[in-house]
Amino acid sequence: MSDSLNARMRDEIDDQVAEALDAYLADRLTEPGPLRTALAARRSAWLVLGTIGLGVLATALAPNTVPVACWIWGAIAFVDVAWLLTAQQPLKRS
Repeated sequence: MSDSLNARMRDEIDDQVAEALDAYLADRLTEPGPLRTALAARRSAWLVLGTIGLGVLATALAPNTVPVACWIWGAIAFVDVAWLLTAQQPLKRS
C-alpha cells in the first residue's frame, strides 16, 4: 500500500512541477528578448546567419587546432551579440 501511495504522490508532484514550469515558460516567452526586438525593429537575421555560415566555412578551412576555432567562434559570438544589442536601441535616422 505504501508503494502505491508513494507512486501517487510522485505523480502528483510531477504534475505540479510540470504545471509550474509551463506557466513559467509561458511568461518568459511573452517577454521581448534581443532577437525578437531585432526582428521587430525590421532588422534582418541575415547577418547572424551569414556569420554562422562563414564560421562553419572558416572552421572547415582552418588548421586542426582548438585555439583557431575558439578565436573564430569568439569573433562570431562578439559580432552577433553586438548586432542583437544594437537592435534594442532605436535606429537613428539622418
